[in-house]
Amino acid sequence: MKKRLVQLSFLAALAVLSVGCKSEFEKIRGSGDTDNMYAKAFFYYEQGEYLRAQTLLELVIPTYRGKPELEKIYYTYADTYYKLGKYIMANYYFKNFASTFPNSPQREDADFMAAYSNYQMSPGFRLEQTYTEKAMDDFQLFANTYPNSPRLKECNRLIDEMRLKMEKKAYEEGILYYNLRQYQAATTTFENLLKDFPETGNGEQVRYHIAKANYLLAENSIFEKQEERYKQTVAYASDYLGKFKGSSNYNEVKSFYNNSVKKLKSITNGRYQDKGAGAGL
Repeated sequence: MKKRLVQLSFLAALAVLSVGCKSEFEKIRGSGDTDNMYAKAFFYYEQGEYLRAQTLLELVIPTYRGKPELEKIYYTYADTYYKLGKYIMANYYFKNFASTFPNSPQREDADFMAAYSNYQMSPGFRLEQTYTEKAMDDFQLFANTYPNSPRLKECNRLIDEMRLKMEKKAYEEGILYYNLRQYQAATTTFENLLKDFPETGNGEQVRYHIAKANYLLAENSIFEKQEERYKQTVAYASDYLGKFKGSSNYNEVKSFYNNSVKKLKSITNGRYQDKGAGAGL
């Protein structure tokens, strides 16, 4: 019982202390003393109490319009949103800072942080990549605007990181279509991947799946569409065979090529002529 009373007394003391701290902040906020609010806002900011700092900065912004202090106030105000994880608002206010104070020495930082706020909202590769695309655009604009910035290396690293994420998303989408036997959609997705990411390190697997998806599409097509689709398979397989000799999938793709040529000769009653380089590989 005595132990219980001690615990209750301790909790009561904490509650009183909490109310006291809150009352002090509320007193500052409602005082109308902008100089004190200004000083306390930066005190709270330095202490990591970003919500309180943000609240006071928002109150003093109108008073300091047209004054030199506004630049520091506005940048810090934008940063409180970032520190609180409210990245949409952080992006907005950092961009607003850059346009409001175009000659500020902090403009470069603001432009970077606007892009970085979008980067923070970039989700895993399986999800919608709107913010990834926005971040990439913002970082590319930053790189073009500040080619000598010490942050350029970090900027390019982040762009590369997000490009890899976008590439992985495209590849996994292609694989998903392939596994669902939606071979035409798989081919289109993989072809777009090669256009968007020509330097992909996954080129062999992408082209293998294009050749295989087209072969399976032709195999499962109605007769009227088989000729066109086997010709596409021959073209895709020939491209693969010319690029990836000795690969683990080489013999399988060669069989797609040979089988497609045989099918075409059968469909055209022998009129089809094998002109691809793949025949001699």
